[in-house]
Amino acid sequence: MEKDAIIFDINETVLNLDSLKPKFGKALGDEKITDLWFSMLLHTSTVCILTGVKTDFLTLSKITLDTVASRVGGELTEVDKAEILSTFASLQPHDDIKCALFRLRSAGYKTVAFSNSSLNLVSTQINQAGLEEYFDEIVSVEDAGSFKPDPAAYGYLAGRLNLPVENLRLVATHDWDTHGALNVGMKAAYIDRLNWPYNPLYKQPDITGKTMDEIVEAIIG
Repeated sequence: MEKDAIIFDINETVLNLDSLKPKFGKALGDEKITDLWFSMLLHTSTVCILTGVKTDFLTLSKITLDTVASRVGGELTEVDKAEILSTFASLQPHDDIKCALFRLRSAGYKTVAFSNSSLNLVSTQINQAGLEEYFDEIVSVEDAGSFKPDPAAYGYLAGRLNLPVENLRLVATHDWDTHGALNVGMKAAYIDRLNWPYNPLYKQPDITGKTMDEIVEAIIG
């Protein structure tokens, strides 16, 4: 029986956003604005899905930086924005990632990075994090013309990998992404990195855990 391809969401699931916090703290006076910005970025991408706005993640990242700064009564200079986006491109992996990916590949699973970021950005992130040897493929939604959790994004992934959706398992720390994958027939594993309750209205994954080690143990069995 062919093993599932294990698909990894990247931002927050694989890569740690904590290095962004000092940048927001310096520019806008509060490190917690990092979470507000990233949530707003994801919200805006979802609105674009539903209303047919064609754009890319980098453009939305820049727009939402200005929006969040305005909402907290601050202002970001071009230097501030460049520093934040440069840091976003060079995030470091969570401590449990390399070992987990190594175990999966050693057990015969194909590992795939899958992101709403452009192919150029997610490839840069993977390389900067020293993870290029741990992923068999890097896939961006940009050629799908949409963002996760649009079914078209997951369908594009399956076509790109030449695999049926039921042979794909997403690993993500976002319940909306997990639900999106399950909604098209993929399997999923939810890693609760943020200690946030999983939305009970969403489809539930068969694997959950607090660490990537727990997730991998359940996948390998």
